[in-house]
Amino acid sequence: MLRQDFNRSDPKRRILADHRKKQFAAPTYQETEYHHRLNFYAPPPTSDITLEQFEQWAIDRLRVLAELEACSFRNKSLAETASHMKPLINKYLLLQPNTSSSPKLFEERQKDHYSHFILRLAFASTEDLRRRFSRVETMLFRLRLDDEGPREKDAFIQSANLDCEQVTEDERNKYRDELAAISSSKKGIEEETTWIKVDWERVPDLVESRRVFMTAGKAYVPSKEQSSMVIAEFTKRLDRALDLTARALPRLDEDDRLTPILNHLSKNFITPDASYVSSSSSVAGADISARNIDALSTQFPLCMQNLHKTLRRDAHLKHFGRLQYTLFLKGIGLNLEECLVFWRSSFHKITDDTFNKEYRYNVRHTYGDVGGDSNRRGGGYSPFSCQKILTEHPPGPGEAHGCPYRHFNLENLTTLLQGVGITDRSVLNGVKEDKDSQKFHMACNRVFEHVHKNEIKKAKDESVMTSAQLETIVHPNEYFKRSYLLKNLGKANSGDIKMEDS
Repeated sequence: MLRQDFNRSDPKRRILADHRKKQFAAPTYQETEYHHRLNFYAPPPTSDITLEQFEQWAIDRLRVLAELEACSFRNKSLAETASHMKPLINKYLLLQPNTSSSPKLFEERQKDHYSHFILRLAFASTEDLRRRFSRVETMLFRLRLDDEGPREKDAFIQSANLDCEQVTEDERNKYRDELAAISSSKKGIEEETTWIKVDWERVPDLVESRRVFMTAGKAYVPSKEQSSMVIAEFTKRLDRALDLTARALPRLDEDDRLTPILNHLSKNFITPDASYVSSSSSVAGADISARNIDALSTQFPLCMQNLHKTLRRDAHLKHFGRLQYTLFLKGIGLNLEECLVFWRSSFHKITDDTFNKEYRYNVRHTYGDVGGDSNRRGGGYSPFSCQKILTEHPPGPGEAHGCPYRHFNLENLTTLLQGVGITDRSVLNGVKEDKDSQKFHMACNRVFEHVHKNEIKKAKDESVMTSAQLETIVHPNEYFKRSYLLKNLGKANSGDIKMEDS
């Protein structure tokens, strides 16, 4: 009897105990409404998107965040950053105001919402990534908040549940003189759109600089000063959300489709990866030939200059050095026949027979001239980006590939830089600081800007190159292209060479 009672199942108990029914229950999807272009990213998105959208939206946002971080590394002011970032944000992460009546408002805001959460997943795994993500997301939020119109900004603040109170008309009249003093004039209080009051601990920076009126433990904050409080609240909420995401990551079911994408995105935060199309890399009108590589090499980035100098010294490069350099030369516009001529003349210590047997096929395979159908259809391999050079196949003894800023010790790096004409002590010290803080692509950009400082100033003054063409360099081939264009501004103005957006 006891045995039968023990085995008899209570229907209610069974429902409660069967966790699988809840685990695999169909989630309740709710279409997100975006009343404002500003977003605290509190509720996660729930609508379906394609895998292509998942990846592309995240990459587009990463481009913006990486360039924001680069502006920070260069100590640009807020105004300089806003001016520099405007075309990039408009290209990859445009958010139009409600007043625009654009039919794409929902699409733009959905992309912004999803891309934030995708990168939050990708960058929640380590404390360093969480800190960097929070910092650059806050920078992006600040730019958008400063760009927002007064009416839309007030509407967003009122909807954001910031635990603050609107100052009533009676209070405004009661403290009229005090509030006017904060606004610098009695007329100023009438011009303020709104006043809010919060516990003074919420705005210590405003209290310290006497930009708020205080009474009974409350700080009265005018519209023009509310941005500071809103930005601080954004950072606080994001930091808390990132910590929760980090704790939840181990419990998430792995998805073979998403995990590689997330891993790739997190690696790209070492330096942003650049999508690179070889057809857009060559400079129309430039003499890209085997006989001219020596002359052009002075405009190569340091990684490629090192490969070129090693090749000229040893008449040989090991496998990964040949691959990295061949793809770079392919990317700047050196065609297959000229590339074969270049390598044959460079390997002058070996016979034609040895070259044809051991090296010719590899060059042709790199260009897609031989090999599998997919390799031929795709035109061979793409040139390596900075991200790939930094993170894959580190050089071993006797190898010359890789990134000198990462893979050389400081003494050898300094010697190499001095060997290519970089002797300015401030630049060398800056490179050392970048290397110590693992900002390798910023060290490369620092050298580029030093070498081309006069041309960059001229290009900006004469509006010869667009802001997009002066973004942070994240690809060796882009380094060469930009260097060549800057060194040949006269030819560009006359139309002998053609400038195109990268």
